[in-house]
Amino acid sequence: MARLLCIGECMIELASLGGDTFRKGFAGDTFNTAWYARAFMPEDWSVAYFTALGDDEASNDMAGFMADAGVETGFIQRLQGLSPGLYMIHLKDGERSFSYWRSNSAARRLADDAAALDAAIAASDIVYFSGITLAILSPDARARLIERMAKARAAGKLVAFDPNLRPRLWDSLDEMRESITDGARAASLVLPGFDDEATYFGDADVAATVARYRTLGVDTVLVKDGAKGATIATADRQIHVPAASVEAIVDTTSAGDSFDGGYLARLAAGDIPEEAARFAARLAAEVIRHRGALIPRQTLGL
Repeated sequence: MARLLCIGECMIELASLGGDTFRKGFAGDTFNTAWYARAFMPEDWSVAYFTALGDDEASNDMAGFMADAGVETGFIQRLQGLSPGLYMIHLKDGERSFSYWRSNSAARRLADDAAALDAAIAASDIVYFSGITLAILSPDARARLIERMAKARAAGKLVAFDPNLRPRLWDSLDEMRESITDGARAASLVLPGFDDEATYFGDADVAATVARYRTLGVDTVLVKDGAKGATIATADRQIHVPAASVEAIVDTTSAGDSFDGGYLARLAAGDIPEEAARFAARLAAEVIRHRGALIPRQTLGL
């Protein structure tokens, strides 16, 4: 059985239901991608998550939630005395902002054990990580993860990277840009969001984003540009895929994560990149019609 491995941090999510009422869930950018990928992955593929959790009840509940969703938890490290991070979603007119409590999250140590990291990567065919994954790690652990990603790519694995730029997680914008560049250089597929790339890298247009990542040696760059659609660029061709229409945006949380999960799932199923991106666009459009990062599977309708 082939395997997609997603690497990063899953957190406790508190989503507002109005007033002082919140719903507890579990989410995080790379886990969201794993969750949506699992929903559409072929039966002969498994989806696994690589992170570190604590030994408390919240960690137990989170691991149980992952397993119930069909995401493998066998590569997850359990660290004594630690806990998952937590975040709260604030919504205004469909746009979200967040408050975080994650400074002592167990996931910050996910790449400290080199042997555990190597074993998980060796057992996988597609490996996916993000800029947030890099941001939460110590400099040494970050360098270790990027090195392993480059080796995985050299070994013929598909290494997918979403820059997912979050300046608040970094000590400086320069550190963020340098680390994101290093992460992208190790990947064969990069999935940036244009708005963030324009804001923090100064890209004038999608073509500039494509050129910058292609210059790093990335095989395929897929730029997500919201309602303007997505652009897939390789060495010999460039394709534009229109966005799917959305009547009313309720919550944009996980729009990019779900797109990535749908795209990787359809690639694994054998779709050509253009068709995989069309499916991913439909999935993301459905996700933003609902509250929260992970919407009930029965509402996906795909």
